Amino acid sequence: MTTLSEIMADIRNRLVSAGIEDPAAEARILVGGLLGLGRTDFITRGAMYLDLADEARIHAAVDRRVKGEPPYRILGSRAFYGLELKLSKGTLEPRPDTEILVDAVLEALGARKDHDLRVIDLGTGTGAICLALLSQLPHAIGVGVDISNDALGTAMQNAVANGLGDRFAALQSNWFEKISGTYDVIVSNPPYISSSVIASLDREVREHDPLVALDGGADGLDAYRVIAGEARKFLAPDGLIAVETGFDQYHAVKAIFAENSFAQVFAHKDYAGNDRVQVFRAPM
Repeated sequence: MTTLSEIMADIRNRLVSAGIEDPAAEARILVGGLLGLGRTDFITRGAMYLDLADEARIHAAVDRRVKGEPPYRILGSRAFYGLELKLSKGTLEPRPDTEILVDAVLEALGARKDHDLRVIDLGTGTGAICLALLSQLPHAIGVGVDISNDALGTAMQNAVANGLGDRFAALQSNWFEKISGTYDVIVSNPPYISSSVIASLDREVREHDPLVALDGGADGLDAYRVIAGEARKFLAPDGLIAVETGFDQYHAVKAIFAENSFAQVFAHKDYAGNDRVQVFRAPM
């Protein structure tokens, strides 16, 4: 039998040999996720013996990681804004930088956070943005929109699993195509990567995130043009639009919304200091 410390050392060595950038962290993610261990458990329970079934599960997961599958894809879920979200083939893996979009919306709402609000999330994927907002807005209801049935099913499962199923609805639509009514908040982390760049993305993204959630057209800005061009019909008075953008798209996205009479009220950088989130006010 193998102890926790021994198997962790073995995993780190395998990940180093495979060229994984942060092998120690990824070993903790995989083993912690599979065995339900917290960070301190690796210090306090290092002498714990693993049973053969757990050893087999861990080695199978490491085999998948060495072949390029991202760790949270292997585990099947990822935490986002305090929620545990299931992943599926039709969903992007929610990243920590997207939590900044949630923060920006809450900041922009200010005292309205306790009001009755309607939120719509375009390209919802796992439901991450909408569900995170609902978890912080006790009187809000939300709609997650996606073109993928797989994503919508996953988002609905995540809503139910996190106790938000009664305030969340999933709707299949190509952007605003099947939307009706008005919303106080429109949010989106749309596809924003230029088509020509897709082939050069990291293998983990290129082979495991859905292409439809990555490809933003020739210049990466197609989705922003649709959102800015059509949102007026679906935004309530004093409503907000918040979008995540590529690191080099700040000026282009701001200009697209300005052309449609939207005024920027917030812009936030991500954890690496790159432009990442913009919030706009409804046209008067």
